[in-house]
Amino acid sequence: MQKKIKVLIVDDSNLICQMLTEMLGSDPELEVVGIANDPFEARERIKSLKPDVITLDVEMPRMDGITFLSNLMRLHPMPVVMVSSLTEKGADVTLRALELGAIDFVTKPRVNVAGTLNDYKEEITAKVKMAARVPLQRMERQFQTHTERNSRPAPIVKKPISSAEMVVPPKLSADVILANRGASGVFSRQPLIALGASTGGTEAIRDVLAAMPENSPAMVITQHIPAAFSGPFAKRMDSISAMTVHEAEDGQVILPGHVYIAPGSHHLLVESVAGKLVCRLNDGPAVNRHKPSVDVMFRSVAQVVGPNAFGVILTGMGDDGAKGLKELQSVKAPTIAQDEKTSVVWGMPGEAVKLNAADFVLPLSEVAQKLLKLSKINSI
Repeated sequence: MQKKIKVLIVDDSNLICQMLTEMLGSDPELEVVGIANDPFEARERIKSLKPDVITLDVEMPRMDGITFLSNLMRLHPMPVVMVSSLTEKGADVTLRALELGAIDFVTKPRVNVAGTLNDYKEEITAKVKMAARVPLQRMERQFQTHTERNSRPAPIVKKPISSAEMVVPPKLSADVILANRGASGVFSRQPLIALGASTGGTEAIRDVLAAMPENSPAMVITQHIPAAFSGPFAKRMDSISAMTVHEAEDGQVILPGHVYIAPGSHHLLVESVAGKLVCRLNDGPAVNRHKPSVDVMFRSVAQVVGPNAFGVILTGMGDDGAKGLKELQSVKAPTIAQDEKTSVVWGMPGEAVKLNAADFVLPLSEVAQKLLKLSKINSI
């Protein structure tokens, strides 16, 4: 009989603890071994119960989740899934938690929204099971990277960005948003990098953007993220990149040296208007259970930019983006997938490799340099 994954829930809300206990406990692969209402209780529960995974509330009494997570990763690193509120403050703290080494996050369950709890249960059980499989060395490496970054001067934040909210519906293909009409043979000549990611992607994207010079080709990014988080995420990326990073707006002209991150509430597509590439936001249904979807973005780029595009798929759970990367490859666009060793989860890039959709399978540290070489841009 397979050993169950032991989960410790750390949250100051008894209602949330009860809900999470019922959801996680209903999965035959999971066992909730304890509850702690604050980090001091959690410290003792970890010693006595030896959980495999912790779900950790962002905001708690006596010690906040970030301070506790930092201490945990320094003294006793283990898989952590953050439970965050859908607020700008919650988004900022959660992004900091991912920098510290948390594997992933879920938003707080919304008990007053009908029909969402089944989706939530599916999401949190999948992420807890996924977290249990992440090698300890990856968490230790992420925490070490965070420590090294924070020994350097703090970056300058350049501009504020807005945010909204997201819901994840059933699984559909990219066809519901954009028909697969194949290669037209008429493509924009403007180079464009299209990058997709999910679990572990916020930090992987950070590494890529930090290595790109300001004269890089324009980049469009779809990261699976709630709408309340995409604005703060774009703002954080803008503060560390020589490129200018935006949360994409509908009709926004795509310029070299600029990055456009899909809002968590809409799919991001690329269109050609009067000879210029522009961002087009689409409020249609979720694709591959995601909105925004990487497959949707990749398909639009394949149809509009063709061989002048560069496709990149980074760490992430699931298969969103794999078929889209294959479509980019089919129009002669160079394609890159992150390798298994450096991915937090080798789901999306792994599925792309299975489809033979990646021309290059590279460690994360080599992705930016390969893009610069392919686009013939000198690195900084």
